[in-house]
Amino acid sequence: MKLKLFIEYDGTGYSGWQKQKNAKTIQGTLIKAVENAFSKSKGSSKLIDLQGSGRTDSGVHAIEQISHLECETMIAPHILRMKINDELPADVNILEIEKAADNFHARHSAVSRQYLYRISRRRSAFEKRYIWWIKDDLNLKSMQEVMNLFPGMHDFKSFSDPDKENKSTKVLVESIDISEEDDLILIRIRASHFLWKMVRRIVGTLAEAGRNNLGKKEVSDFLKNYSEIPARLTAPPSGLFLEKVYY
Repeated sequence: MKLKLFIEYDGTGYSGWQKQKNAKTIQGTLIKAVENAFSKSKGSSKLIDLQGSGRTDSGVHAIEQISHLECETMIAPHILRMKINDELPADVNILEIEKAADNFHARHSAVSRQYLYRISRRRSAFEKRYIWWIKDDLNLKSMQEVMNLFPGMHDFKSFSDPDKENKSTKVLVESIDISEEDDLILIRIRASHFLWKMVRRIVGTLAEAGRNNLGKKEVSDFLKNYSEIPARLTAPPSGLFLEKVYY
């Protein structure tokens, strides 16, 4: 049986999504919770595999991460959701479980992903774990002008660390939007896929444009020729959320 899981989590204190030895991860935490739920349930239940739609980095959150669970169980999806949630820590929660087609794959079946980044214009007593507070007065118009350079197919080599497997660094960015909500600047980026640290380096670059330290010409050059500058501008993981996965 294959099941589709809709998951939310606070990534603070986790070493990202992917299971690792000697590190607390979201995938590892979920696998342990599923195994514990099955071991406490009557009937034949066995975990075969659990995969996510993508690997969120250390400290990054998810409003709606998608995972597929391959297992042998007679437990109804809504009951299984409650049983697994009972085994999970408070900062990881399964929103919904539904049956999926046998050929469904959380990562390979996805056509695009959307990330949300939250920049705060003020210091917060409550939201430090979920924002990037920037003291400087950011020029939103300058950020939006630079933002318009990113949609389309581009080589984002300047916006990611080198890949040992030499995978392509070309990514189709479908849309990018910057808006304001009270004291927050909200940046949403939707793309076919994302490279490691890509969103955080785009955000850091946009913030520097908001400080009026970068213009369209410089950022356009980052997309045409490799530059180390975006790496130095990498935004912290605290403000980043995987918001939606599209199938």
